[in-house]
Amino acid sequence: MQALVNTSAAIAGVKILDTRLTCRSRAPAFSTGPRPHSTPRSALRPHRSNKPFVMASAATQGFSVVSKPTKPIEGQKTGTSGLRKKTKVFQSENYLANWIQSLFLALGEEAKGKTIALGGDGRYFNKEAVQIILKLAAGNGLKKVVVGKDAITATPAMSAIIRRRKLYGGLIMSASHNPAGPDEDWGIKFNYSAGEPAPEKITDKIYGFTQSIQELKIADFPDVDLSKLGTTSFGDFEVEVIDYTTDYFDELREVFDFAKLRSFFANPRFSFVYDALHAVTGAYASRLFVDELGASPDALLNCVPKEDFGGGHPDPNLTYAHELVERLFGTDAPDFGAASDGDGDRNMILGRSFFVTPSDSVAVIAANAQAAIPYFSAGLKGVARSMPTSGALDRVAKRLNLPFHETPTGWKFFGNLMDAGQCSICGEESFGTGADHVREKDGLWAVLAWLSILATKNEGRGEGAALVSVRDVVTEHWRTYGRNFYSRYDYEGVESERAEKVMAHLTESVIDTVQPGTELGGRVLETADNFAYTDPIDGSVAKGQGIRVVFRDGSRIIFRLSGTGSAGATIRMYVETYRDDPADFDRDAQDVLAGIIATALELSDLPALTGRDKPTVIT
Repeated sequence: MQALVNTSAAIAGVKILDTRLTCRSRAPAFSTGPRPHSTPRSALRPHRSNKPFVMASAATQGFSVVSKPTKPIEGQKTGTSGLRKKTKVFQSENYLANWIQSLFLALGEEAKGKTIALGGDGRYFNKEAVQIILKLAAGNGLKKVVVGKDAITATPAMSAIIRRRKLYGGLIMSASHNPAGPDEDWGIKFNYSAGEPAPEKITDKIYGFTQSIQELKIADFPDVDLSKLGTTSFGDFEVEVIDYTTDYFDELREVFDFAKLRSFFANPRFSFVYDALHAVTGAYASRLFVDELGASPDALLNCVPKEDFGGGHPDPNLTYAHELVERLFGTDAPDFGAASDGDGDRNMILGRSFFVTPSDSVAVIAANAQAAIPYFSAGLKGVARSMPTSGALDRVAKRLNLPFHETPTGWKFFGNLMDAGQCSICGEESFGTGADHVREKDGLWAVLAWLSILATKNEGRGEGAALVSVRDVVTEHWRTYGRNFYSRYDYEGVESERAEKVMAHLTESVIDTVQPGTELGGRVLETADNFAYTDPIDGSVAKGQGIRVVFRDGSRIIFRLSGTGSAGATIRMYVETYRDDPADFDRDAQDVLAGIIATALELSDLPALTGRDKPTVIT
């Protein structure tokens, strides 16, 4: 009998043997539809080996399992954000299959017979990758995989699905806010049973197995049609295709007062626009804002998800969400605008001619949560921010007498605090805001939180009264807490060696040399260090989390390297200073920060060491 090559498995160099059929080829049960680019022929080429294929199980369970020889592939180091590379790397022979097999080896016997979820942000290669993952899941003894229809599931929605259905975990196919397409980025990560990104004890094991892997265990069954809701069974293994909005929206309904929000949207004086940047939240936006809350369909901008995100960069900031920014700062601007990123976990909030910094956003939400959001009606358990995020949240915590935590960048640190009941709301300056309803940052949650605050502030106002605006809410917040002027400079795609030189220079010339009490750029140094964090829950220690230069007046300069892109490094420079004089509140942040920005560039020697005379993005 002749061997068959199953289409999706062959993408990863996997050759499926089927002794039940004798035809030379067959069409897969699942069609990915028209594609802008064809799959590279090299990705379709079966792995050649002199070793025989071994049928690891009989077909009595509904499918056979093939033991497919493979070998380690370099560069599969996994972090809490998973593994991110160029799409063509993942499409190369066995690359994705090796990582998935290593994941199941890392999980071991604990995962056998369990159910996981699977979905992603809709980017190029996701639909093919799903079929590969399903066959490896079945081949490694999982009982069931719950998949979002059309392979769609936003990252916070995945966390909600895992938690509400009490699943063992879930796989998210996403490279977050990075571009998508055949020549762009692809990524994958595993979330554990509380819906949180996999802890290091798992990611370290995954990496270890990628360095020693010898075989792939692949089930032989047809591709699954992901366009139709329902369950497909192959013996004892099941694939259930679900509506990716149901669990997530049920979660959001338990947090927010949807009736109150519908009433606010019905106010003819309120205007709204949401930009999905052609990414995953476009699949949620119409059902949420139009069907549930009553917004006009015209309020949705770039809400048709595309595999290449429309050729754009799905990062909700002032640079990449320029179409939304132009609307909010143009004539006849709406009252409220918001955007989310590739996988739906980040957000940007805008008012009419007004930008809310992520640091201010989480502080404003925390300050108003108890009054505006039913989920927090009994008060907050505590709040937390990442170290580079401004100190605005600290001031809210102090005034409201709330437990406060400063953590390294990475949502897993917030998750530990939430699981221990020590944190209700948290945020990162990188446009990530969230709460303990899930264990991921949540872009749509942040948008609904702001809408809830506006709805509450405008309750009971007469027909002739002007709406309380986003600007009004933030200005009122500054009058109560003062303003932390803050900015982030991103230098993207810097050669790794040059980026490391910047950090080394800061260590040698500032941390190791300058003493507290020294004047730098007109400010007196309080301390300079490389931030380290001891987790109060599990006692783990995270070192080297970013260089801090802190001054006695509360101003800060911070430098961090970020490796979330697939090529090069990003140097992030953060600057912050505090003012409590209302006369300063409306000043432009770049003007107020000009002096400390100059000090930061001088201390780091960044322009000379990188060859960059300006950042890629200023936030």
